Amino acid sequence: MALNMPVIVVSAPIWLKSLSHYRNRKTAVPPRRIDIAMTADRRTAFIRNIAEVPWLEFPNHFGGALSKPLVMPDTAGSHHVDYRISMYQPKAYVEKHSHKVQEQVYHVIEGEGLMHVDGKDHVVRKHDFIFLPPGIVHAISNTGLVDLVFLVVTSPVTDDVKPV
Repeated sequence: MALNMPVIVVSAPIWLKSLSHYRNRKTAVPPRRIDIAMTADRRTAFIRNIAEVPWLEFPNHFGGALSKPLVMPDTAGSHHVDYRISMYQPKAYVEKHSHKVQEQVYHVIEGEGLMHVDGKDHVVRKHDFIFLPPGIVHAISNTGLVDLVFLVVTSPVTDDVKPV
């Protein structure tokens, strides 16, 4: 079944300027002119290559805890999902934290580390996946000898509690 949805193949990070507050100038690719407008009310399907997305160290991530924000409001205009790949160098970590309304799924692609979940530490390695409902204190760190690479899917995209 074909969908009547425009598909745009993008060969440059059109969203990079909107992430300037996170950008590491040593690793960021300078933006190129693309004639595509990405607004909250007009979203389009796209295909991008992961190599075009810069590695960023987000707040409360330390020691080489890097992520590529692949799909999120600033990069894709997404309303419901934040999707990123992360690569933590040995000893890198994110601080313990929890989310009010967000759910997360972590999927380990390579390496080994410790996942702190609700007061307990668990060894995680290739092919492990972790589901975190809202309110669970968690953190991940690379305790291995090689890079820890994992995917993270978060929904909704913000942790704002909306009145019912």
